[in-house]
Amino acid sequence: QSFAFKHGVPLDADFVFDLRVLPNPFYIKELRPHSGRDTPVAQYLSAQPEVVEMLAQIETYLARWIPSFESDLRSYLTVAIGCTGGQHRSVWLVEQLAAHFRQQKGGPVLVRHRDLAKEPS
Repeated sequence: QSFAFKHGVPLDADFVFDLRVLPNPFYIKELRPHSGRDTPVAQYLSAQPEVVEMLAQIETYLARWIPSFESDLRSYLTVAIGCTGGQHRSVWLVEQLAAHFRQQKGGPVLVRHRDLAKEPS
């Protein structure tokens, strides 16, 4: 689940990751109207080394700990990824994680973008 910290942390999250330290496409005029689902934002974020590193580290962390939750008979796990406005960084990273874990696990991975386009830019 992606979310905007400015609207609060999701109360049902099992894990929360904060992306506010990463480069923000909001401050690039051409990228501001787009979301993390759009190609221009995706290209920008995937070209930032620290963004790629954060993605890899979150993937590694989740890959290590998800099996423990599964063996504890948890039927679901909510991973919340937040940025300032919930439009760019968190949306892109959630989409990347979902694609990765769909491929790795072969099971259902649900995606929710809680604050996507909640407010006009």
